Amino acid sequence: MGGNKIVVYKEPGVVSVEDHDPPKLEVPADVAKAKGLTQKAPHGVILRNVATNICGSDQHMVRGRTTAPPGQTLGHEIMGEIIEKGDDVQFLEVGDICSVPFNIACGRCRNCKEGQTGVCLNVNPARAGSAYGYVDMGGWEGGQAQYVMVPFADFNLLKIPDREQALEKVLDLTMLSDIFPTGYHGAYTAGVTTGSTVYVAGAGPVGLAAAYSAQLLGAAAVIVGDRNADRLAQARSFGCETVDITEDASLEDQIAEILGIPEVDSAVDAVGFEASAPGKNAGEAPATVLNSIMSITRAGGKLGIPGLYVTGDPGAPDEDAKTGTLKVRLGLGWAKSHSFTTGQCPVMKYNRQLMMSILHDKAHIADAVNATVIPLDDAPRGYEEFDRGAARKYVLDPNGMIPKAS
Repeated sequence: MGGNKIVVYKEPGVVSVEDHDPPKLEVPADVAKAKGLTQKAPHGVILRNVATNICGSDQHMVRGRTTAPPGQTLGHEIMGEIIEKGDDVQFLEVGDICSVPFNIACGRCRNCKEGQTGVCLNVNPARAGSAYGYVDMGGWEGGQAQYVMVPFADFNLLKIPDREQALEKVLDLTMLSDIFPTGYHGAYTAGVTTGSTVYVAGAGPVGLAAAYSAQLLGAAAVIVGDRNADRLAQARSFGCETVDITEDASLEDQIAEILGIPEVDSAVDAVGFEASAPGKNAGEAPATVLNSIMSITRAGGKLGIPGLYVTGDPGAPDEDAKTGTLKVRLGLGWAKSHSFTTGQCPVMKYNRQLMMSILHDKAHIADAVNATVIPLDDAPRGYEEFDRGAARKYVLDPNGMIPKAS
């Protein structure tokens, strides 16, 4: 292992691919000091990344809509091959290909033991919960890189059982690190089940993953709403109904055209805080999706909210929204007895089952999200095209392993 090419946020709208030192079996110094950990990480492994993806959450940082500082390394969707392991890694071997949950978790705190790996208490000095390459998430180096260090590897990593199959199905399996479990989590926590009707707000990769997951869960009708025609076409490509929120007709009326009634059993917010109000030339309205899904979800229904909301947004349209304070119609949700589920998806709750669905040809998530492979050096182009609304999920190939697989 020589150096390590890695994607870095420079300023709003600008990323670059830079040469860094290779990762070591060490936790970030701030984490070690604040949490009383040894900086040496015999529990960790070094991965040669097979695939690593651009996520909409990364795009929020790159747009300048978080407090991410220049120099922030990027990337939390990772699938890689173990090339080095610490002395305390007992159940994994060099050469294993593994999916990396974007949640960094110790496996030892109360939350991890209760399955809440998205809010681990021991890996981030600032708050509960951590991730690779993300602002305020503990200073862990990003995974849009040739190599990455994964701590507490026996707990965190999901080994793909067969190497040949792992490489053959790499485009599906790389989605296990985040968007497939996150979309599934959104649909599952919204109560989607056999015969139910569901509305998914947002046809980006997470929204498409949520819609696909709703189908896996047995939904009778999955309706996806967005303002991007190409992304709506992608949703229709695997059997979803769609609504265009730029049209004059209300969301309720468009749903009634499809279902005969203006409401659904469940709804998923896969948009988050950079939401736009309905209409062709509508401006930003951070709470609009939350309010709309309460409006169109039946009394007693559930709302899954995997879309990202932040506590610091310097580009927000008003002062309250800059601290994540939104004008949500909680009274409406209360009156309709809605249940809400928010926060980071606890990836390990779902990733093994979803892996088995992929390996046994029951799930083809890469097709649903239009997975598109580009070299690591082309990451800036991927970010630019994704920001312009490309109906693609960009998969970076840091070490030239994806073409060999296919």
